[in-house]
Amino acid sequence: MRPKSIEIIDAEPRISGDGRPVSAIVHACHERTIDVALAEFGVPGLDRASLEPILTYCAELACEADWASCPGCKRRTEVQGIASLDDYIARHREIIVGDGRVRLTGQGEDTVTTPALEALAKTWSGENYWFWARRVLRKHRHGIRRAHIQGSAVADSGKTPAVILMEPQLPDNIGMVARAMANFGLDELRLVAPRDGWPQEKARIAASGANYVIDDAAAYPTLDAAVGDLTWVAATTARQRDLRKPVLTPEQAVDEAFTRIARGERCGFLFGRERNGLETAEVANADAIVMIPVNSRFASLNLAQAVLIHGYEWTKRSGGASLGRVTTYESPIETGLRLGDDRLANKQELEGFFQHLESELEQQGFFKSADKRPTVVNNLRSMFTRMGATELEVRTLRGIVATFAKGKGPGRKTP
Repeated sequence: MRPKSIEIIDAEPRISGDGRPVSAIVHACHERTIDVALAEFGVPGLDRASLEPILTYCAELACEADWASCPGCKRRTEVQGIASLDDYIARHREIIVGDGRVRLTGQGEDTVTTPALEALAKTWSGENYWFWARRVLRKHRHGIRRAHIQGSAVADSGKTPAVILMEPQLPDNIGMVARAMANFGLDELRLVAPRDGWPQEKARIAASGANYVIDDAAAYPTLDAAVGDLTWVAATTARQRDLRKPVLTPEQAVDEAFTRIARGERCGFLFGRERNGLETAEVANADAIVMIPVNSRFASLNLAQAVLIHGYEWTKRSGGASLGRVTTYESPIETGLRLGDDRLANKQELEGFFQHLESELEQQGFFKSADKRPTVVNNLRSMFTRMGATELEVRTLRGIVATFAKGKGPGRKTP
């Protein structure tokens, strides 16, 4: 049943009293936060309570019963019988690409614009707004996943190198970078002209609990503004640049940053765009170039991977890491054999096991040749000594030997 807050106009479900399609509020809530979207729309009477039936209407595809669909929705292209990009072009009078130098003409009446042919190829079929509505509805009812996790920076301001992302395109990538930073104790995230603006709820979700990195992240209009207070910046790149600058591995770059920060300087690592990295002019303004050792035939890393490698090197250098998670009820562990409450068997316990094993093997006729017996015994003792058994494991082995020799329960052997 259609809620009163939605009316059908020209076969489109629209918000009553506002006139915009339902897809507009769904899109805004999905790309930003619910509260930000409601504030931007500013529709009298439209709040969290009245938003829920609108989201439910879209999420349940109730528009099908009203023979309606939103512009830009995948349902509309399906209803219109548009099955390919060629069909889409044919349904429009003109499609203007980029600055207008490229124009596609069809047989329809509407004119649309697209930033690039590549973008048109990905978006012509429309968005699954009903799926977006389901995600927003879940957040509306249950809150943002892991939103309760706050966390805190591991060091004071300026005591770790800043991570600078040049014109990041996807909020999800920013969130995954934040997660990698939190994994390895990097706290300061700076964003240069993020394509979709800032803040972004999708970045917070992708951060998977690294909320403090997202909450403290700062956006800057230009690279100069982002690095203005830094004294040393290393630019990461997979491409060779004809620039006279130090070329460092992540380990060497971290060593340099660590030394400089200890002297009171502020440092940063600059990472390029997801699609084409950093421009040479941007690298030219850096103090050093960082190149990650990779397979020369496939050198491409995604943004979070590149940040994670630098974060790992920073944790190794700063000495603030633990092996895995340490909860309230756990103690940090070290590499090597972990015995817990057990202890290694001493030589007396091992000798007792050896004598027990050799005695039973003797009785069972295992040693067929007296000449070879010393060699076999030496091999057995060497094998069991090499395993480094605990006291409990030695007792278990003696129990196994006794069971094989005499049996147990109904299977017990008679003399």
